[in-house]
Amino acid sequence: MRPGGIGDEAGRGLDAQLAALDTLGWRELELRTVDGTAIADLDDRTFDRIAGRLAADGITVPCVASRIGNWARPVDGDFTLDRDELARLLPRCARLGTPYLRVMSWQAGQVSDAEWGVLARRRLRELSERAGEAGVTLVHENCTGWAAKDPDRMRELLRAVPGLRLLFDMGNGIEYGYRARDLLGEILPWVVHVHVKDAARDARGCTYTKPGEGDADVAGCLRTLRDHGYAGVLSLEPHVGMRPHRAQSVPDAELAAGFVAAGRALAELCREAVPCR
Repeated sequence: MRPGGIGDEAGRGLDAQLAALDTLGWRELELRTVDGTAIADLDDRTFDRIAGRLAADGITVPCVASRIGNWARPVDGDFTLDRDELARLLPRCARLGTPYLRVMSWQAGQVSDAEWGVLARRRLRELSERAGEAGVTLVHENCTGWAAKDPDRMRELLRAVPGLRLLFDMGNGIEYGYRARDLLGEILPWVVHVHVKDAARDARGCTYTKPGEGDADVAGCLRTLRDHGYAGVLSLEPHVGMRPHRAQSVPDAELAAGFVAAGRALAELCREAVPCR
């Protein structure tokens, strides 16, 4: 397993993101936004500059975290947004050498639960087919959406959408009310990418912590992944300063300090429980 991280959790600009990664000695950078702009929305000149810098620095981009099907998009909303974002991102994934594109399965909007599932499966079938033709695999995250936390729905989605695989986030269970390690045991064969975060919940809500200091059983999840032979990236998403779905962030210096501290905690867990390269 190889440690890396979602860049905008460490800083808004690419320089800050790469500096935090370099401090930790990591070479895997998952892209979501740069300077507050989603990767699909960057102008071509800016994207070319970013891609060139990453290539020159020898940084690998294992995944791009898109907004397709996310918490801000209802399943009865404008599907053109998702189609257009995919069309923008596929050539950018090719330029970056990125194999995975993160998606979710939409909010319910104003439709019934049954129709929600029908529409989510139909949309992801179309998008996954287009991605597959371009050599990119869509990876569905256990976050919000029709198949967010139910392993039966995840398996149903996988049966309905050829080529789709799963992104397992070990901290989302604290926010959404389930035990992540239990879910992981149900979906292990289809997990190809992993997000690492930890959190604790009390009467005031969910508080994010360094890996190993919360209730997500990060060490147990790492051992489960190890025992199953997972050999992909552990992408750090600590949420200690960045909460994208709530448009919350702190200054870059605080982001970087929190990210590096969380990264060192993850490295320690790896040393104790799982050999990480």
